[in-house]
Amino acid sequence: MSPAPLAAYPALRLRRLRQADWVRRLVRETVLTPSDLIWSMVVHEGEGEIPVSSMPGVSRLSVKKAAEAAVEARKLGIPAIAIFPHIDGARKDATGSLALDPNGVIIRAVKAMKDAAPEVGIMCDVALDPFTDHGHDGVIENGRILNDATIEKLVAQGLIQAEAGADILAPSDMMDGRVGVLRQALEGAGHQDVMIMSYAAKYASAFYGPYREAIGSGKLGTGSVGNPGDKKTYQMDHANTEEALREVALDIAEGADMVMVKPGMPYLDIVQRVAETFRVPTFAFQVSGEYAMIKAATGNGWLDEERAILESLGAFKRAGAAGIITYFAPVAARLLGA
Repeated sequence: MSPAPLAAYPALRLRRLRQADWVRRLVRETVLTPSDLIWSMVVHEGEGEIPVSSMPGVSRLSVKKAAEAAVEARKLGIPAIAIFPHIDGARKDATGSLALDPNGVIIRAVKAMKDAAPEVGIMCDVALDPFTDHGHDGVIENGRILNDATIEKLVAQGLIQAEAGADILAPSDMMDGRVGVLRQALEGAGHQDVMIMSYAAKYASAFYGPYREAIGSGKLGTGSVGNPGDKKTYQMDHANTEEALREVALDIAEGADMVMVKPGMPYLDIVQRVAETFRVPTFAFQVSGEYAMIKAATGNGWLDEERAILESLGAFKRAGAAGIITYFAPVAARLLGA
């Protein structure tokens, strides 16, 4: 059905619906609430909090502090937390073996957070890059990222996380076929209720830099054998849209319960196309670079911080996202609750 034809001025004055706060709220098309947020958080192996220099306001949290943050999330109405590990570089190796440590920092954090606030969902990153000394998301052999050998490690990692109590597993590696293998393994291990949020359309982006500092990820090489210089052989080309739809379709077919587009704001067109095409819960990740840009601009007085945070998060909802993974979650939840 086509829309009714618009009346002409002066019979139609669209500013009538903007003249006061109460009517703007009444006709607002998109509403952002704390329930739309997933709090992105980095945990470390030591004690206390360690500030991340490139992300003002963000700190790596100890397991104890992460548990306290879970309680805070519950109070703020934030439904879930996504946790990522910072690992001492001296403990990393080429295959990311610490990803399979059943007593590793992520496993301890999951247990502590679920004990402290069982009502808050915990999402774990299924990836090797925080654990490898070369900073890549997979096993390297002769300068190539091995797809199937990487999946074997990812599945083992995911099963350990599920056993610890993780509610959502989020494979972020972009290996072909990993969602299906992980789903099958979870079913076989009796973890049929553990959800998968696939990083289905993850682009090889310039906006991940501050995150790599936050997790202490190894610096990528320059293309030499054994350490490819970038992640472009597995993360997506930023010029492509149709490829994103193919990736999402495959992950849904393999058993993903939810899908994600990463980064967020530079890819709002992808968020909208995925949400409209597949009608499945679609999430956007407001990544570290987006956070850092807003904090840099507001720190210099160039933008109003509160307005910039809420406007940027609202853009994801307007594009069709079911929710947003963001480092701004606690700040935004307080603003939305004000």
